[in-house]
Amino acid sequence: MSLNEYRKKRNFDRTAEPTGGERPRRSRKTALRFVVQHHLASRDHYDFRLEWDGVLLSWAVPKGPSFDPRDKRLAVRVEDHPLDYARFEGLIPKGQYGGGVVQLWDEGTWSPQTDFARGLREGSIKIVLDGARLKGKWALVRMAGEDASENWLLIKEKDDYARDAAGIAEFSTSVKTGRTTGEIEREERPAARKNPFDRIDVQLAALADKPPEGEDWLFEMKYDGYRVVAFAEGGTVRLASRNGIDFTDKFEDVAHSLAKWSKDRAMVLDGEMAVADRRGRSDFQALQRYLREGEGDATYMAFDLLALDGEDLRELPLVERKAKLEALLGDAPSSLKFSRHVRGRGKESFEAAAKAGAEGIVAKRADAPYRGGRGADWVKIKCYRRQEFVIGGMIPSEKKSGGVGALMLGYYEGKRLVYAGRAGTGIDARDAKELKAAFRKLVAKRSPFESVPEAKRGEERIWLQPKLIAEIQFAEWTEENVLRQASYKGLRTDKSPDEVVSERAPAKKSGAANPKKRGEARVVRGVAITSPDKIVYKNPDVAKSEVVEYYDRVSKRMLPFLERRVLSVVRCHKGVSSACFYKKHPIAKSEGIGIVPIENTEGEKSDYFFVENVSGLISEAQLGSLEFHIWGSRIERLEQPDLMVFDLDPDEGMDLARVRRGAKDLKTVLDGLSLKSFVKTSGGKGYHIVVPFEPSVGWDEFRDFARRVAEVMAAKWPDRYTANIRKNKRLGKIFIDWARNGRGATSVAPYSLRARAGARVSMPISWRELNAVAPDGIDLPEALRRLKKADPWKDFFSVKQRLRASFLDSDE
Repeated sequence: MSLNEYRKKRNFDRTAEPTGGERPRRSRKTALRFVVQHHLASRDHYDFRLEWDGVLLSWAVPKGPSFDPRDKRLAVRVEDHPLDYARFEGLIPKGQYGGGVVQLWDEGTWSPQTDFARGLREGSIKIVLDGARLKGKWALVRMAGEDASENWLLIKEKDDYARDAAGIAEFSTSVKTGRTTGEIEREERPAARKNPFDRIDVQLAALADKPPEGEDWLFEMKYDGYRVVAFAEGGTVRLASRNGIDFTDKFEDVAHSLAKWSKDRAMVLDGEMAVADRRGRSDFQALQRYLREGEGDATYMAFDLLALDGEDLRELPLVERKAKLEALLGDAPSSLKFSRHVRGRGKESFEAAAKAGAEGIVAKRADAPYRGGRGADWVKIKCYRRQEFVIGGMIPSEKKSGGVGALMLGYYEGKRLVYAGRAGTGIDARDAKELKAAFRKLVAKRSPFESVPEAKRGEERIWLQPKLIAEIQFAEWTEENVLRQASYKGLRTDKSPDEVVSERAPAKKSGAANPKKRGEARVVRGVAITSPDKIVYKNPDVAKSEVVEYYDRVSKRMLPFLERRVLSVVRCHKGVSSACFYKKHPIAKSEGIGIVPIENTEGEKSDYFFVENVSGLISEAQLGSLEFHIWGSRIERLEQPDLMVFDLDPDEGMDLARVRRGAKDLKTVLDGLSLKSFVKTSGGKGYHIVVPFEPSVGWDEFRDFARRVAEVMAAKWPDRYTANIRKNKRLGKIFIDWARNGRGATSVAPYSLRARAGARVSMPISWRELNAVAPDGIDLPEALRRLKKADPWKDFFSVKQRLRASFLDSDE
């Protein structure tokens, strides 16, 4: 179809819809767009539109899309629409074609799963949507035997985004303006909303020496400016630095235009305030001139959306937050820009940044939530060495204009100010005047540095209170741990001096590193550990570095159970007192982590991950993983399990003696089948009984056998045990959980920490210890002490026993 039919149906003197007179120029590299518009015309429906060949292919969907794969929604093919219709939202006058309210219900990008042009001709289209609301795999199928009205079916395919219900009724506002259809009809602004928070611990990037690899990373330009969080609410705006300093007055023009544009909507944006130089690059010295003399124009480069219309968005994946942000900024003023990104092309992005003379790039994990502080989800790669330093002294000079010969610089290690060298270039007369004016109130009698080299002959030094921060560019760190060829770029007022530490990309090496000073990254098994002092467990406190150290020390015993088994992990980015979540699909291929595609019962494949070696275990601990849950098979023989686990789950308040008796009774049953079993604590209420097998049977037989064992227990001692998974059948009994032995099910790995208060461990013990060790009786320090003793499971992997068919028929 062409746009002729679209134009014939409309009187553009009466409707505000775009004419489509000129096709916008689109790069071939630009992602294809899609849009869904809620259209309240003579009949309420949704218009589903896909960009293709310079137009929007369009279908009218009477009931709207459904997230339930069982729903097959009628989608009637209608005339093509112009590309700029994707931005249209408003009221089509009555009497005009399609008269009624048009709301921008969803928008984003899409990509074909198969040959799209052929699918369009033949009536079978498979696509992947990446919108604010619609995501994942979808299909459009033309109905057979239909006439020229082109009746199709819009169907959600089964994937991680599918649901058991239609699910669209929960979305009633525009992704563009936040308005309901009623507000659009009345041309009203949305009801005033408030932001869910007014302060934020900003997410920071750790320094890396090269870009990470993989499609799971987004790469953005690193802007040379001030980090600023913008809080807009009720037509007012507050601009705050990363440590909470109010910058609204410093960037008054930007604040004013942001307030005027945001109107009554509430939002929290994260970004960088930058000023461009003559070549259009963000430049820190240009920013300094803007702040001093008002020279140039400041631009707020927004790269994240943390809240919108009263909803906290920080738990959403980054790609979803950025999609919402890009849609939001579609009609923003020129002083507010969306920070664009590319996906999975880190090396090319870095080379382009270096060629353009930019400071560097920032890599961010695409599906990560927003977490305050410095972590592994964001890393920065600099094209040249540059960071902030505290000014602790000045060397005057009569030979230089302004009298400032050099600045004496330092950084903090704990409470110690470590001398880092001097910067004597880059200070012009205007800089010198500003510096000397600031120094007058800061002159000190003693050096603030822990130690400094001796002064050169005839050199005067003026010591200063360490209150000011300078942005410094330099060639390298010398072996003496001082800067070489350091050049002054300007003062920073957006940070506190005690935040200034040495920024150096972690060097890869094997073996555990010695602990460093507070706030510095360390390297363990070649993995950079960021925020090592972050408290993961409380009362008693356990820091992230202690968790990493535990997994490093326990790895020799743990890895034989863990490596090359499909994993599900429990991650707690902010510690166990905050929200934790399960993760079973990989974010990206990282050190020591393998990825394996696995087909489900529907024939669809998804990527899962596994630990290959100790570096993989440490990589997961660095990402915040505390609990490790494993499949009962290894990836080499995925369909033949070799590890059977029975979880004894007692009713609430059950006496510990009865729980111990349950473990012994289960051992008796297994002994009767000539099966050797092992016991470990769960870190919770019960014990885990683990039975090793040689891989020989499939999952169905394996799971059936485990169920039969549990049923034997329940039949033999009906007042003590149940094999019924229903909770109301467990009153006063122990549930023998056999269901962990099916395909796709997992159990907590031996030696794994539990993501619960107390830092408990699922620890292997010997059968003779059963009466002395409670199910939650081993915590992290005790687990480390036990590593010095003999391994109670040292014979585990030497056990050779097969699950034979005769077992399944046994009356025992």
